Amino acid sequence: MAKADTKRGTARAWQRMLSGRRLDILDPSPMDIEIEDIAHGLARVARWNGQTVGPLAFNVAQHCLIVEELCGRIKPGWPAKWRLAALLHDAPEYVIGDMISPFKAVLGGRYSAVEEGLERAIHLRFGLPAQLPATIHNTIKRADRICAFYEAVQLAGFDATEARKIFGPPRLTQTVEIKILSSKQAQSRYLERFDALLAQM
Repeated sequence: MAKADTKRGTARAWQRMLSGRRLDILDPSPMDIEIEDIAHGLARVARWNGQTVGPLAFNVAQHCLIVEELCGRIKPGWPAKWRLAALLHDAPEYVIGDMISPFKAVLGGRYSAVEEGLERAIHLRFGLPAQLPATIHNTIKRADRICAFYEAVQLAGFDATEARKIFGPPRLTQTVEIKILSSKQAQSRYLERFDALLAQM
């Protein structure tokens, strides 16, 4: 439960990160965002509310790595900045967690506003447009849905027919084989990929 801020008479809206930053989730500043915090948090957030097979939770950091790689398949030669946007596409979840789509729909506009505010701040922190061009957003969304299809079938107990109805057919020449990484592995690979993309920008 959030503690009241006695000076303002409101509930606390910031979270303290391991870096020492205090990020206000209602009014996030790009200066309070660190990639190490993002990687650490995403590597410890479970996709599918943890309802996946195996001894390890499938984490959001690994999901983002797959989506970024898929964008490269869909758009060979894509500039590094758009690949970076793909890597960061679920970055707000290091603060607010991964909500399954049906629950997001129930929460509605308030959740979306918080998520979008965090996304804008993250983009600005790392040299991306506050709002991505529609064509870039749509490509990342396509890769996200392809990844979700393979996660659903390989990890979350869906059959292929049901997954196609929900996420659409993947339409890839090569399938995606998912081997779940530990939090430590996913965090390390996420940071390595971030550094590689930033060096190309």
